[in-house]
Amino acid sequence: MMNRRAILKALGAGLAGTAATHSWGQESAWPVRPMTMVVPFPPGGVADLVGRPVALALEKVLGQPVLVENKAGAGGGIGMQQVARAKPDGYTLLMALSSISILPEADRVLGRAPLFANKDLIPVARFTADPVVLAVRSEAPWKSVADFIADARKRPGQIPYGSSGNYGTMHVPMEMFAARAGVKLLHVPYTGAGPAVVGLLGGQVEALATGPSSIVAQVKAGKLRVLGSWGSARLAALPDVPTLNEAGFDVEFSQWAGLFVPAGTPDAVLARLRAASRAILSDAAFQQRFETLGTPIQFLDAPEFARFYERENAVLSDVVRKIGKVE
Repeated sequence: MMNRRAILKALGAGLAGTAATHSWGQESAWPVRPMTMVVPFPPGGVADLVGRPVALALEKVLGQPVLVENKAGAGGGIGMQQVARAKPDGYTLLMALSSISILPEADRVLGRAPLFANKDLIPVARFTADPVVLAVRSEAPWKSVADFIADARKRPGQIPYGSSGNYGTMHVPMEMFAARAGVKLLHVPYTGAGPAVVGLLGGQVEALATGPSSIVAQVKAGKLRVLGSWGSARLAALPDVPTLNEAGFDVEFSQWAGLFVPAGTPDAVLARLRAASRAILSDAAFQQRFETLGTPIQFLDAPEFARFYERENAVLSDVVRKIGKVE
């Protein structure tokens, strides 16, 4: 006959096995309820324009709603922090821009604790990687990058440009360009790309660097003009627009958008989410949406995306240190 200690030991082992089986079963069945995709910027920006078609396509593959939540603030840092701190169960996703590689170092430059660390978020899939473009209103006097720089040299610090916030993916490339051109511009931070574009259209700012998808409709409507791009080659959607390299300024910057989850998310959930991300690439409606935006899909699966992300963290952290403290 088993003694009391042996009985308790056997019971404990049985419960542990049951719990493990139940946990595995939950992961294998994921998702069993709606998910939230946090977009850490207001509607209308690149993260939102990429995040919504990704969310809609994932719904079809995963069989559960993917609800988009715009959580703006701190140049995207508030929403990124929310996901970094979320329960790592696969039900909270993040559609981030390349600013995710910038913000932790920016906090350190400013002498404050980072809102999140790069290790707190796991890269799942990159969907786009568009070079940003230099946009101005159609009635602006500048017809080329050379015109813009010539005017900036005559009026140092007087040409205001909009951005999605300090150290964001609209601020960093413009400061890289200004440093290379030897000019000083006036930075006007907004809460996201959408409000910054509204500011440009309304005349509150005179220029901005942004992903093509956030302004393509205004360019087609004749409201905005694109002077140049930060790409290594001309954009297929804007074949007549020269790169900054062609204009004599050796500077490149891409505003990429990728899917992340909190660190600690179970491997089984990650595998399913990776498979779903690959599957949506063949969705006709998904493809059409990006063709309409003039943004080619430039997909990277998790292993390649992780290596890319590591390189971006190193390169962009160095750029932030060179920009220095911005109040």
